[in-house]
Amino acid sequence: MMDRTSVLIIYTGGTIGMIKDEKTGTLAPFNFNGIYEQIPVLRRFHYHLDFHCFEPPLDSSDITTADWAELAAIIQKNYESYDGFVILHGSDTMAYTASALSFMLENLNKPVILTGSQLPLGEIRTDGRENFITAIEIAAAREDDTPLVPEVCIYFENRLLRGNRTVKYNAENFNAFVSPNYPALAEVGISIKYNRPSILNPNFKKLKIHRHLNRNVGVLKMFPGITPGFIEGVLFKSGLKAIVLETFGAGNALSGKWFLDLIAKAVSQDIILVNVSQCMTGTVEQEKYTTGIGLAKAGVVSGLDITTEAALTKLMYLMDKYTDPTVVKQLMQTSLRGEITV
Repeated sequence: MMDRTSVLIIYTGGTIGMIKDEKTGTLAPFNFNGIYEQIPVLRRFHYHLDFHCFEPPLDSSDITTADWAELAAIIQKNYESYDGFVILHGSDTMAYTASALSFMLENLNKPVILTGSQLPLGEIRTDGRENFITAIEIAAAREDDTPLVPEVCIYFENRLLRGNRTVKYNAENFNAFVSPNYPALAEVGISIKYNRPSILNPNFKKLKIHRHLNRNVGVLKMFPGITPGFIEGVLFKSGLKAIVLETFGAGNALSGKWFLDLIAKAVSQDIILVNVSQCMTGTVEQEKYTTGIGLAKAGVVSGLDITTEAALTKLMYLMDKYTDPTVVKQLMQTSLRGEITV
């Protein structure tokens, strides 16, 4: 470990790492070798900053499970050499990446802070500069030689959020992310006010990474007028072994016999169905209404207040680890990384 606080910054791609070419006016990836010239205030931290850049940089829409595995491997390789990690990432799929990494990095005891921006780093009004600086400060924050935030988080526009609780809800405002069912881990103003009771406690165990994810997982969103053929195609012709069922309200879907028969048939074939609400805020209560009770009787698992992003990546993680559907169903209702309220 170096004498100075050290942070590894991993640039995957995205708006924050772009800068306008003065000659052509087009956006090009920023050269992080010149970061201190672009953001001179970083020198005042007196941190040791190193950079690892994906080559070529990725638009976050192109992020794959292989890229998540690479991120996990980079963190594992450098885990003992740095006090914290900052991942610069496009905002569109940041909540998916943050959720995935929270499950892939078992026994994480150091901060992994994802951030990005809505405007490129080189723009005068960019939100990227403040997001970048504060993410580094949070990644480096320690008390009694223990990291203040030993978990995967997203920092965006003055709020630190648990990664697997976040949803991108705004495509044009600087406050692009919300954590609808869990409080912010920190609010940033003149000072950084940490919400310590809401932050995971370190367990001081050895980091263990899970690089492999089962991709036979998908999402089936309920909508009025959905046809039997559409549902059959997703359940039985797609090869999926686990499905996030996005339902209405508190976990409601169709009550027709044809629909519930298809759901029961899928469950009988060991296809795992997890009920997640289309509503951003609130929890699934399958015992509340008749339509939800029908799903429960058919064998659908309540996802409680989990986000779609976390449910999907958690299923990918669990389906790779366990072959017994019963175990996966039980763990989907167990808080592994603070992703659900139980």
